[in-house]
Amino acid sequence: MGLRMSAKKVNCVFVHGWGMNREVWQPLLDSLPEWIIPLAIDLPGHGQNAATGFQTLDDLVAALNNRVDDAAIWIGWSLGGLAVAQLALQYPEKVNAIMLVSSSPCFVQKKDWSSGMPASIFDEFSTQLEEDFSGTIQRFLSLQVRGSASGRQLLRSLRKKILAQPAANIDALRSGLQVLKNTDLRTHLSGVNMPVSWVLGGQDGLVKAELAQQLEQLVPGVATHVFEKAAHAPFLSHLEEFREQLIAFTKRVT
Repeated sequence: MGLRMSAKKVNCVFVHGWGMNREVWQPLLDSLPEWIIPLAIDLPGHGQNAATGFQTLDDLVAALNNRVDDAAIWIGWSLGGLAVAQLALQYPEKVNAIMLVSSSPCFVQKKDWSSGMPASIFDEFSTQLEEDFSGTIQRFLSLQVRGSASGRQLLRSLRKKILAQPAANIDALRSGLQVLKNTDLRTHLSGVNMPVSWVLGGQDGLVKAELAQQLEQLVPGVATHVFEKAAHAPFLSHLEEFREQLIAFTKRVT
């Protein structure tokens, strides 16, 4: 069933990251004011959609597009941020504004792009995924909270929420790593013609906070915010501050 706009309400769609599921958003969703109507979506191959799959970024975008009938504000985390950014480019009629969280237009380091990770990191994850599925997911969860002031508590919360849903299927995880490794939206972002907010964690080991300065050259009018003590999941580690950031952005664009 699709999402339809409600009078005097604002619809926000939340898209999780690699290996996660929609439950990761629940603490934030529970704290939102009544005038924000949230919809958290499981990506193909994840959570309640674990029996399905995808191969490309376009497949993810098509899945998101099919879930929502009318325009909404989209919030995408990490891999979900790539899908939301591409959705804004391909189906702008479905998007009023986007908030990208701990995401990057290009996750891989390049000669002219220092804020990415070495490509070898994704190759290592791919190898480890084949050898030790469960251990790889656990290591990835640990990476998401490294450096965060509330890391240990956050890790327990993440594990609980992820394990409460069906595990992501390994084909989708393989495809997700390839999307993260091979996608480069830097030259396309200037074509995003709606409000953009980009939220980063100062202690994030996956997406460097220095990305904020580079984004200002790539995305006209982008609003960036860095939670200095947050790692890869600021909406969990800094829930109250993140909620206020989301509410302020939502009010500004509606």
